[in-house]
Amino acid sequence: MQIQDKPPAGTPFEWIGGEPKVEALVERFYDLMDLEPAYAQLRAVHGTNLDNARQRLFWFLCGWLGGPAHYTDRFGHPMLRARHLPQAIGGHTIGIKERDQWLACMDQAMGETGVPEDLRARLRDSFFKTADWMRNRGE
Repeated sequence: MQIQDKPPAGTPFEWIGGEPKVEALVERFYDLMDLEPAYAQLRAVHGTNLDNARQRLFWFLCGWLGGPAHYTDRFGHPMLRARHLPQAIGGHTIGIKERDQWLACMDQAMGETGVPEDLRARLRDSFFKTADWMRNRGE
């Protein structure tokens, strides 16, 4: 890594701007999911109320980005794939369309909440790897 490639903060959590920015990102992500027809299949996987999903994603992202471990303090290891098996999300499965809609929605939310482009690119790559690993349906 060259000196000019170093992030401006020690962790992605610090770089993004701490809890207020993570919260803004999560809020915009779920607002977009609820409003944009392009994310309809993704929205359908989340049930009628997004409040619980908003809170848990906020807690999870804080720790995942290198900040406070709100999620693990409350629930232990995230076990992402196990928690997103069909039984865990109301009998729905996650395929390529849902993965791609999740990634597009998160990317749009990152852009609209001012996540720095360098960080956004890194997160886009990390989110893709995680979202692809969590698919439980081939198509």
